[in-house]
Amino acid sequence: MTITTFARDLADRALAATRSLTDHGAALDDHQVVVERVAYLATEARVIEALAEVPPSLALAARIAAAELAAGMVHRLAPIASALKLEVPSFDPAGLEPGPIEALGAAAIADGGPPTWPFDELLGEVRANVRAFADREVAPHAERIHHHDELVPERVIAEMAKAGYFGLSIPEAYGGHDLGNLAMILTTEELSRVSLAAAGSLITRPEILAKALLAGGTEAQKQAWLPRLASGEIMAAISVTEPNTGSDVAAVACRAARLPDGDYAITGAKAWCTFAGRADVIAVLARTSDDAGARGLSLFIVDKPRFDGHAFSASQPGGGVLEGKADRTPGYRGMHSFTLHFDNWRVPAAQLVGGEAGLGRGFALQMAGFAAGRLQTGGRACGVALAAIEHAARYAGERRQFGKPIGDFGLTRYHLGRMVSRLIAARAITYAAATAMDVDPRAASTLAAMSKLFACDVAVEVTQLGQLLHGGWGYAEEYPISRCVADAQVLPIFEGVKPILALKVIGRALITNS
Repeated sequence: MTITTFARDLADRALAATRSLTDHGAALDDHQVVVERVAYLATEARVIEALAEVPPSLALAARIAAAELAAGMVHRLAPIASALKLEVPSFDPAGLEPGPIEALGAAAIADGGPPTWPFDELLGEVRANVRAFADREVAPHAERIHHHDELVPERVIAEMAKAGYFGLSIPEAYGGHDLGNLAMILTTEELSRVSLAAAGSLITRPEILAKALLAGGTEAQKQAWLPRLASGEIMAAISVTEPNTGSDVAAVACRAARLPDGDYAITGAKAWCTFAGRADVIAVLARTSDDAGARGLSLFIVDKPRFDGHAFSASQPGGGVLEGKADRTPGYRGMHSFTLHFDNWRVPAAQLVGGEAGLGRGFALQMAGFAAGRLQTGGRACGVALAAIEHAARYAGERRQFGKPIGDFGLTRYHLGRMVSRLIAARAITYAAATAMDVDPRAASTLAAMSKLFACDVAVEVTQLGQLLHGGWGYAEEYPISRCVADAQVLPIFEGVKPILALKVIGRALITNS
């Protein structure tokens, strides 16, 4: 039996048992721990399937990653096997011997990073061009932005706009390049490699709004907004979370009241709205009726002035007020995440996404955008992990202890080899999700969530291993690996915090077959 067959069989049996245990999801919340573990186990099985499709030049790393994941699946099942009435299978750990893993690490030290993922000519050119751009335009500013919590420089935004990075997956008919989600992911990965906040996340918010417009905007709205998003003329922020409402999006309380002239006035508080100060528009999910849950939510495109600082206040001639204050964070600096307060902030009726037909559809439209955001976060996680491997490989080749470079020691090479194999696994599922998203965005939404769940954990693990390989200097802010570690911590949190993503998004989808 191949590792792929073993993993798929184990995941299928666990899912079938979980459906029975939870009455096909009706009793999901009565068995949250079981559902969460099975959702992650099923995600790992899907990663192994993606690894079976990697190019031959990456076969060694893929084989190591798949073997480690399969062994992990067995351990993940063990604590819940009795609840599911399943036997824990045995797994032969062939493929996890130290020698091949050390060889993978030694190659990373010699090459200054992980093996290149081969693409066709167009995608290879996309990656090479973005890497050159990132090294030239972003890398020189990354440490300063992080240390001083500065805003992303306007030049970076302008040059990214010139390069067309904001319109990669927007159709040509609306001013984009329509290169597809894989090109967008490669761009995100290479930008995140030099700085998650100063570049890697800049295209995420326009991407989320663009996907929401494509999913349910009127034709007039698509014509009005998509070209401006694609060109970088306007920068967007996304506002869903509230001070007392996080993962339970259907509980959003911020209200949009219809005015006598047909426009709307938004009143209420929002939280964790990244880039809200600098943004020209904010996509705001607000309650437009007292209907329970998601049925009463609508999505608005809200205009606002640009602000560069850590706090702002804006007013409208009719008396509307919008205030924002950035919350300090240990990492992910450069874009600033704001708590917002709307007080009768007027929004034209034409900026209700979907028009009258969009009333009450805000939750569904936002979820279409979130699927794109989760996919992008998988790409961002791959970029941060890639940076950690490059920094660690370089340091291992230069740092000498006990009379030789630390990269000559077997344990150093072993850790680096594991870091490389984990990145290859994260890339495999993220690239698979991007390709699937091009075919059918709705059908690929669960796979996109899986890529986010898995790749973000990889980024956290790999950056911390990279920090350990730096020894004491890994904790010093003079070395960029410390920034990678700080930035990676946010990845399992935004675009769906890890426990809820596994339980309510992936778990529910797999168990209810929806």
